[in-house]
Amino acid sequence: MLFLLASVASAQAQGSTRGSLATQSAARVTDPNGLTDPPTLNRPPPDHVLSARDATAIAELVPKIRGERRRLAPGVTSRAFLKGSDRWQVSFYKGGKEVGQVLVDDRSGRVLEAWTGFQVAWSMARGYPGAFGRTVNAWYVWIPLCVLFAAPFIDVRRPWRLLHLDLLVLVGLLSASLAFFNHGRIGVSVPLAAPALVYLLARMLLAALRPRAPASRPRLRVRWHWLVLATVFLVGFRVALNVADGNVIDVGYSGVIGADRISHGERLYGNFPKDNQHGDTYGPVNYLAYVPFEQAFPWKGRWDDLPAAHGAAIAFDVLTVAALFLLGWRRRGPPLGAALAYAWAACPWTLYVSSSGANDSLVALLVVLALLTAGRPAARGGALALAGLTKFAPLLLAPLFATYAEGRRSLAPRRLAVFVVAFAVTGALAMLPVLLNGDLHSFYDRTLGYQNDRGSPFSLWGFHGNLGFLQGAWKFGTIGLALLVALVPRRRDLRTLCALSAAVLIAAQLGLTHWFYLYLVWFLPPLLLVLLDPPEPAAPPAPVTLPALEAEAARWPPPVVVGSPG
Repeated sequence: MLFLLASVASAQAQGSTRGSLATQSAARVTDPNGLTDPPTLNRPPPDHVLSARDATAIAELVPKIRGERRRLAPGVTSRAFLKGSDRWQVSFYKGGKEVGQVLVDDRSGRVLEAWTGFQVAWSMARGYPGAFGRTVNAWYVWIPLCVLFAAPFIDVRRPWRLLHLDLLVLVGLLSASLAFFNHGRIGVSVPLAAPALVYLLARMLLAALRPRAPASRPRLRVRWHWLVLATVFLVGFRVALNVADGNVIDVGYSGVIGADRISHGERLYGNFPKDNQHGDTYGPVNYLAYVPFEQAFPWKGRWDDLPAAHGAAIAFDVLTVAALFLLGWRRRGPPLGAALAYAWAACPWTLYVSSSGANDSLVALLVVLALLTAGRPAARGGALALAGLTKFAPLLLAPLFATYAEGRRSLAPRRLAVFVVAFAVTGALAMLPVLLNGDLHSFYDRTLGYQNDRGSPFSLWGFHGNLGFLQGAWKFGTIGLALLVALVPRRRDLRTLCALSAAVLIAAQLGLTHWFYLYLVWFLPPLLLVLLDPPEPAAPPAPVTLPALEAEAARWPPPVVVGSPG
C-alpha cells in the first residue's frame, strides 16, 4: 500500500556563503511565529555564528529559491529573521507577499528547509512528521488498521463484490492521497483525493435512487460477539494512543478557547487570541460541547497539552461508537450494530481525527443522533440543528430530514411543521451565546464569511486557483441536490435516508476550497450503514404445485359452454 510512503522527508538543500542582501530594517521586532529582527545585519548576534547577511547569502543559493527569483524577477526582496536560539529564517517577498522561505542552521550553515509556492504560507502542506495525530501516521499503525477495518467484510469466494471496491476506495485510494500529503507532495495528494470522493458520491446516489439487492447478503467473517470484543479492545487502544501520543491541532485548541469564553460570559466571536486568531470559525454548538471538559481541565491561557481537548476528542469518539451500535441494533439487530461500531473503531480515518484532538467526530456523533431519531420529527429536527451549528455542512441535510417519513409516499404537513419548529427552537437556544452579546454580524464574518473568502491548496479549486466558475456551478448543484433529495425518491427507508445524507455531505465537501482528510468522518456513519446493510435480495417465486392449482380452480365457477343443451 502506498501508505508505506508516510515517513516524511523535509526539503533540504546545500549552499555556500555568497550573495547579496536586500535592504532591511535593523529595528528589533517580534511576531507571533517567534521571529525577531537581528540587532545588526553585518555582525552575528550574541551567541550566534552567522550574521543576517551570511544567512541570506546561503538562502539565495538554494536551487528552488534561485528558480523562484528568476521566475518572479524583478522586484524580489529578502529579509532575515532570528528564529529561536539556533536558526535563521530568510523570507523572500514579491509585492509584499512572501514567495519563498529558507531555514538555516546557525552553527553549521546548513539549509534545514526551503519552501516556495503554497508551502510558504501553508506549513501544514510541508509534510512535517506527525503534524496530525503523530504515531497514527506510522505505517505499522495505519496499515494494520486498514486490514482490520476491511477483513470482516471481505468475501474471498466472491471477490468482485461492489463492497470490496468501496472499501478499497475508502481506505486504499484515500490513504494513498494522505501518504503523498504526509510527504509534502500536495500536487499528487489533491488529485488523488477528489476522484475518491466523486466515486463515493456516485455510489451513495446509486444506492439511494436505484437500490440493487445482491444475490445474497454479505455475511460477517466472524461472529458478531467477537466483533464486540474487538471493538472494546480497539476503543481502549484509541484512548491510550490519544492520551500517550496524540496531539491537539488548532481545531481542538479553538474548542477549548471558545468554551472558556462561554463559561466566563465573554464575547465568543472576534475575541480569540493571536496564536489562534481564526479559531472562532465554527458554530456555537462546537464550543458549548467543550464546556464540560474545559471546566474539568481549565484552560491555562496558552497552547499547551490541552487535556480538555484530549478529553473532548475521546468522548466524541467513544459516544459515536456507542451511537452506531444502537443505530445498527435498531435497524437489523446486534450483528449490524456490532459491525457498525467495529467499523468506526477500526477505521484509520476516525483514529486520525481522535489522535489529532479534532472536533470532527462531534459532527459525526450528531449526524448519527439525527439518524437514530429519524422516526420522530421533533427529535431529529433538534439533532440536525445541533449538527448544523457545529460545522455548517449538515445544514444542507435539513430539507431531506424535514420531509422524511419512512415508507410513506406523501408529505405529512403536520410532521413537517413539527420538524421545522424543533429545528428553529433548538437552533435559537444554541445561538444564545451569540444573541445575548449582539454578535450576529461578527458571527457571520468570522464563520461563513471567513470560510467563503478563505484560500487553501488542499482542494482542486484552491490548488489550481482558476476554476472559480466551475466551483460556483458545483456549489449551486449541491444546493439543488439538497433540495431535490427532499422529494426524490418519494418512498424511502432508513437506508435510503443514510445514502442521501452521505451523498449531500460528500457533495458539500467536494465544493469546499479548504478541504481536509479530517472531514471524511462527517459522512462516514451513514456511508457505513449503506455499505454494510444492502437491500434484501428478492425472494424467489414459490413453485406452483398441483394442489395449489386445484385450490385456485375451486375459487371460480365452472365455465358455461355456449350452445349446450338445456
